[in-house]
Amino acid sequence: MKYGIALSVFCCLSVSVFGQAKPLFDANKTPQLISEQFDFTEGPAVDKRGNIFFTDQPNNKIWKYDTDGKLSVFMENAGRANGTYFDHEGNLIACADEHNQLWRIKPDGKVKVLLNNYEGSLFNGPNDLWVDAKDNIYFTDPYYQRDYWTRQKSELSSQMVFVLMKGKSKPTVLDSMIRPNGIVGTPDGKHLYVSDIGDSKIYKYTIKPNGLLTNRQLFIANASADGMTLDDWGNLYLAGKGITIYNPNGEQIAHIDIPEPWSANVCFGGKSRDVLFITASKAIYTLKMNVKGVE
Repeated sequence: MKYGIALSVFCCLSVSVFGQAKPLFDANKTPQLISEQFDFTEGPAVDKRGNIFFTDQPNNKIWKYDTDGKLSVFMENAGRANGTYFDHEGNLIACADEHNQLWRIKPDGKVKVLLNNYEGSLFNGPNDLWVDAKDNIYFTDPYYQRDYWTRQKSELSSQMVFVLMKGKSKPTVLDSMIRPNGIVGTPDGKHLYVSDIGDSKIYKYTIKPNGLLTNRQLFIANASADGMTLDDWGNLYLAGKGITIYNPNGEQIAHIDIPEPWSANVCFGGKSRDVLFITASKAIYTLKMNVKGVE
């Protein structure tokens, strides 16, 4: 059924917070279809007011879904933007896949190219990113052949995770994977999660005071994830076939089914940051939550 959304919840949906069990969301509520006018939605990011920006990559646009539920086009010719994230100055940082660049987009739409190569070679295709409290930009660079590229293979030796430190003009390699994709860090800046979608694994790292990574741990095995986000209880949300939710111990606690081929990404938005926003192929969905997102 076109608008039928199955919501499957595991018996351990309720988690303990300060000694009390609370549900993540009301069991009698299902995700709400907002619109299905797109070709492939990706990269949702929330600004300080709770407005959500997301990409429709094949149509080369960035859209805005405001806190009043209004949809509007924020940017045309958006560099085939994929993942996005706001820095702490209100700029939208975008993985501009068209020419394998990293962009900074000001609120007025003016673009500055932050990165366009790594040591003289094209990036594979910056895909997803997270910005920490210091405005260091962590991003993944998998290789997905695009039909709008002239090249047919990578110029790099591997598919890597990078960081661009604030004020720097060159990125630093943090790790390499089969195909890194989703990435998100904790609000205290102590840990980073990265999805190796090519190996169906989620890794957790410790972020050192200098912004580099240490203590790589396999956090979840046999889990394919595109985009990721966190709530204020420390639960990790993985986008892929619907949204799968894991607690801070790496245990699966819930799953939200979406009637689309793929859910590419997810974030929290709204005035109270308690609206789960899901980019799912040609559509976008929301679900009111009893938890909030983190910045």
